[in-house]
Amino acid sequence: MIKQSNNKLILKLPDGRESSILIGESIENLSNCLNSEKVFILTNPNISDLYSDYFPKNAKVITMPAGEANKNLNTVLDTVRQLIAAEADRKSVIVGFGGGIVCDMTGFIASIYMRGTKFGFVPTTLMAQVDASVGGKNGVNCDGYKNMIGVFNQPDFVLCDPKTLKTLPEREFKAGMAEVIKCGLIVDGSFFAYIEDNIDAILKQDKDMIYVIVNKSVEIKANIVKADEKETGERKKLNLGHTFGHAIEKHSNNTLLHGEAVSVGLVIAAKISELLNLITSEDFVRIKNVLQKTGLPVATDISPANLLEAIGKDKKRESDAVHFVLNSGIGNSEIREMSFDKLAILLKKALETL
Repeated sequence: MIKQSNNKLILKLPDGRESSILIGESIENLSNCLNSEKVFILTNPNISDLYSDYFPKNAKVITMPAGEANKNLNTVLDTVRQLIAAEADRKSVIVGFGGGIVCDMTGFIASIYMRGTKFGFVPTTLMAQVDASVGGKNGVNCDGYKNMIGVFNQPDFVLCDPKTLKTLPEREFKAGMAEVIKCGLIVDGSFFAYIEDNIDAILKQDKDMIYVIVNKSVEIKANIVKADEKETGERKKLNLGHTFGHAIEKHSNNTLLHGEAVSVGLVIAAKISELLNLITSEDFVRIKNVLQKTGLPVATDISPANLLEAIGKDKKRESDAVHFVLNSGIGNSEIREMSFDKLAILLKKALETL
């Protein structure tokens, strides 16, 4: 179950493990989350420049190169070698301090180093706070394909401090909103409507509204993860917009941020849902409009053939079909196994009418 007390969510999993998600907590209190004399901060140079004053005094800092292009096994091996040189052991705590890439890589490295050490996250982007740091998916890319090498492993803690979002470039903040909007679309129509009604204030980073959207997004994701940690059923709904989003990322050569690609993926999924009569044309317009008002892209010039080629190597593929997440109204979603032939036909129609 999810227990909420003030700004703390406790994610309890069936095997007895717990993950504490602290929303609104100050990064000044990071030391309160640590119970080891050996603390290792994994970050990138940009984050280190901004937040090094908040790193625990006893922590060893290891910087990884920034950017999606460096989210790979070469960076993992280099980081592991630095942990070995610094004498990190199984009683150490490894903390990922940064955005989604830092969190993904930290969770993966901590899970495989000496067969597993304790770890936690201090996510500093909206994308990381509402998505990458919550749920226990940790991994790296391979040859441009997203998260093809990874593990499921829950962090011991996640500390979400809203003030870190103030240092985000506007484009990064807007990209994170794609995951927030997705949460409303899959299970909570009233949350989607809240975003619609307050998008201007949210983009201005009204303090109270930022707390609401982070808290609600995390609560939605945590509830789904608790019910299906290893993504055998309901958790697949969190992939709404991601099947095409990952394909768009693959073929954009890292010119699009993850959330920007997901935004286009959400619009494509919504149009396919409309073509299948699962949502109305009015629903489609609402979905497209809120993404546009957020300042996110809603179309792509990548060919259907290239998108389908990338989807053919997606983790969600099974034989000649893919588990595709569709809208079934605003605030509802469903998973359908769809053949590549049918998906190709629907994709072509969707791109013609975006």
